[in-house]
Amino acid sequence: MRSAATTAILALAASVFAGAVAEAGILEQVKQRHTLQCGVDPGLPGFAEVNEQKQWSGFDVDYCRAIAAAVLGDGDAVTFVPLTARERFKALQSGAVDVLVRDTAWTMGRDTSFGVSFVGVNYYAGQGFMVPKSLGVDSALQLSGAKVCLETGSAAEIAVTAYFKTHGMSFAGVPVQSDAQQTSAYESGLCNVFTGDTVALYGARLALAKPDDSIVLPEIISKEPYGPATAQGDYRWLAVVRWVHFALLDGEELGVTAASVDAMKASDNADIRALLGSEGSLGKAIGLDNAWAAHAIKAVGNYGEIFDRNLGAGSKLKIPRGLNALWTTPGGIQFAPPVR
Repeated sequence: MRSAATTAILALAASVFAGAVAEAGILEQVKQRHTLQCGVDPGLPGFAEVNEQKQWSGFDVDYCRAIAAAVLGDGDAVTFVPLTARERFKALQSGAVDVLVRDTAWTMGRDTSFGVSFVGVNYYAGQGFMVPKSLGVDSALQLSGAKVCLETGSAAEIAVTAYFKTHGMSFAGVPVQSDAQQTSAYESGLCNVFTGDTVALYGARLALAKPDDSIVLPEIISKEPYGPATAQGDYRWLAVVRWVHFALLDGEELGVTAASVDAMKASDNADIRALLGSEGSLGKAIGLDNAWAAHAIKAVGNYGEIFDRNLGAGSKLKIPRGLNALWTTPGGIQFAPPVR
């Protein structure tokens, strides 16, 4: 006859087993359909854009391709699902998408109440300022007395008010009701400071009649840590997406590029061999081919290559790496645990 303790242990083991079965769910579905369903922004310069030929490109798009390559060995095995801000979490919760890679900020409320799990931060964003070069400033700390376009009662207004108060500066708020109104007011000179998420600012700058006449200042006054998210409860799938993200960062730190993957599989560096699957069996531990990271990097490049192509010096946006530089670079905080 079983003791109460034995019964409790067996019940716990059964629960763990059931959880392990559930954890394999999304990964197995993706493998069976041989397509990753990836939720992206309908259109955000540098992050997710589709051209007239229905070809998608962008920072988030490359993340989708990296996940598909790691899981399926094919970076093109992706169905991109454009989602509005209102649709994104419901689509993830319902299973309409396998993963959400859509300029979405990780917050406590979303992490605890929305039925989703964030895998990490792939882009550190936040609210910033764009000004005309003719204003003659190169820092937000020089904006005292400026005219700032603001939507009354918005989070942007609250952040600007707090920032100026903290630094002992004054400003004049110019009320606007939409992004279009803010652009019009800025270009007409009604305000000389355009504020918003830095990602949006670089896109808005390109849309101006004379983009070269404006600059985005370096200060970020709020925290908007973007990252991929999965539905809660499927821990194996969460681990897969998380480690693809980490592999892209580790790839950059170790100097593994899309062009050098194959040659570096025989590297003398044990960390590189582990990352690329030349030794060990870390891929099998999460249900993937042992060369999962090699597939991902070969498909889209390492994190630095993805950033440069879509957002950085090699892109139309020219966004500085800033906080998104590796931790080994002054000012950078991107960091990944080692694949070993």
